[in-house]
Amino acid sequence: MVVMVVLDLAPVRRRIGGMLFAMVAGPDGPTNRARIHDTPGPRWFGEDRPIRRVHADASMFVGGLRALLLQSLHPLAMAGVAEHSDYRGDPWGRLARTSTFLAETTFGTATDAQRAVDRVRGIHRRVRGIAPDGRPYEAGDPHLLEWVHVAEVDSFLLAHQRYGAEPLDQRGRDDYVADTARVATALGVPDPPRTEAELRARIDAYRPELAGTAAARDAARFLLLTPPLPLLARGPYAVLAATSAAMLPAWARAPLWLPYFPPAEAAVVHPAGRALVGGIRWALATNRAP
Repeated sequence: MVVMVVLDLAPVRRRIGGMLFAMVAGPDGPTNRARIHDTPGPRWFGEDRPIRRVHADASMFVGGLRALLLQSLHPLAMAGVAEHSDYRGDPWGRLARTSTFLAETTFGTATDAQRAVDRVRGIHRRVRGIAPDGRPYEAGDPHLLEWVHVAEVDSFLLAHQRYGAEPLDQRGRDDYVADTARVATALGVPDPPRTEAELRARIDAYRPELAGTAAARDAARFLLLTPPLPLLARGPYAVLAATSAAMLPAWARAPLWLPYFPPAEAAVVHPAGRALVGGIRWALATNRAP
């Protein structure tokens, strides 16, 4: 006699998805989600635009962490983060604010999107100082804004191509870069890249300015090894961290003192990352991101 046992995973799925959503969206996540997605009105991007597909995918988890690591390589951008950001004291609050900004500009009404941009530009006007190497910096400097933008877009696009549910073809990738240029221009970047080729060229143009500072390496250690997490989350986060770091090119890892083992990454890290992102996607299927 064969007895079949059918497990009802729906409660487990809802619980895990709810925990992930709360971590990313913060305590105001449900309210923000309803406002962003349900408020009627024109949007910056139609439902068929690639930016919506990329920013709604679970691959954003690894893309976001990769973006932070890459952005830290510009000494002036990193100085602003180190001196003005609360990423150590309140990393999950910072994550929630960032995810809400992305959701508002990607999915929200045009009014909400512009309000979000104005809020960030107001913050940028107050962030200025002197970097450890003696150079002044301002968060609103268009050159620094563009570096933050291209590092972010490159990371999101690469993560989606490797781990996204529906990777984009060449036209889709170019259209994604063009979509993100709409947001970058609103933030104060005068001429952001609008194709994948332009994006690659722009990142290469910044490479002579990049360096691994003590602040950047300290941030990398915190982000990859010691973020405040409950015990049960540390294993999955270790996979997330390894996957994000493995997406960095060799020239970006060396200044951060990160290892580079392509065979091991291909055999272990990439499959583990795909399984993790797939699990996140499964868990969040009933918890639409903010």
